[in-house]
Amino acid sequence: MTKRNVLISGASISGPALAYWLHRSGFAVTVVEKAGTLRGGGYPIDVRGSAMEVVRRMGILPQLRDAHIDSRRCTFLNPDGSELAAVTPRAVAGGVDGQDIEVRRGDLATILHAMVRDDVEFLFDDSIDTLDQSGEEVDVTFRSGRRRTFDLVVGADGMHSHTRESLFGPEEQFHRYLGYCFAIFTMPNTFGLSHELMMWNTPGKAAALYAVGDSDQVHAFLNFHQPEPPSVALRNPDAQRELVATTFAGAGWEVPGMVNAMRDASDLFFDTAGQIRMPRWSRGRVALVGDAAYAPSFLTGQGSSLALAGAYMLADSLASNRDHSEAFAAYERDVREFVNMNQALVDNGGATLFPTTVRALEQRNTMLRGLVTMPTAAARPAHSALVLPESAPPR
Repeated sequence: MTKRNVLISGASISGPALAYWLHRSGFAVTVVEKAGTLRGGGYPIDVRGSAMEVVRRMGILPQLRDAHIDSRRCTFLNPDGSELAAVTPRAVAGGVDGQDIEVRRGDLATILHAMVRDDVEFLFDDSIDTLDQSGEEVDVTFRSGRRRTFDLVVGADGMHSHTRESLFGPEEQFHRYLGYCFAIFTMPNTFGLSHELMMWNTPGKAAALYAVGDSDQVHAFLNFHQPEPPSVALRNPDAQRELVATTFAGAGWEVPGMVNAMRDASDLFFDTAGQIRMPRWSRGRVALVGDAAYAPSFLTGQGSSLALAGAYMLADSLASNRDHSEAFAAYERDVREFVNMNQALVDNGGATLFPTTVRALEQRNTMLRGLVTMPTAAARPAHSALVLPESAPPR
């Protein structure tokens, strides 16, 4: 039987993971990525619960353990910069010591790419321009001008997915804004931090410094409550810097130095905290996976885990069902509740680290003091709610 050929848009996490499982099931896979090369480094991400079983089955668990950041302490500060509480990262995140992994996003992407680079076609510095499903296949025109035909197309191109917009329309109809904006960038580690996070809060504002290992750089994070999304700033880097600087004017601790570093940062990433909630994840011969379909937001800490687990389940459904409509239906049926549980974490305490009122801050601080005396937290059921089928044989 002729191999089915699949185009995947996006080479970060869900894209290469899906490519691995599809190739293993006998598909011919092409991955297109708008960046000119893999993006290394990046902020820390977590792999937990059901996603740990996915990476174990891929055979990359030892590599991820070697890349594990091993954060050892989270220190929370009062508005004046004095220490409020110091707890273990697992106590805050609801993870399990020795069973979860935290790595740089770029390290995970690099490991996934290495698993498939010799078996899968990669098209860097290009992207999908148009999709035409009028025939029995998908005719794709790329931004570079090249044209190709595929049996199936999958958008794994992140929260602001161009594939999703081409297929379903503007992002606004699926975006659930969670009331926060954030800026992430790196700056010199002049604080002597190592394997730890320090977070300062006042109502509606948070600033954090995250030392990944013993690096001479730290990840700086500025988060603030904003009742409505700042539409102008989202399109203008200068407006982003000005909004953050204005919001944090007069703040204490190390925040003035962080704001100054942000102004000159070449790697500033600014966005809103939000989720993607869609009634369907596919249309015709095109489907979505990972953040493109069901971004849970950084407030849950589950974006990468959902991407890995979703990629596995989509590949399994396609390998088990020759008919793509049946495959996409099975994928949505089997993954939907897992997605719902993890997205609901933001409504069940997932945003408590960023209180917006004096009362909420006091409640958060009381909770943190309790964690000091009870440092071992139980894993959150949502993290492991997805039971993975054994991978289907090639068809």
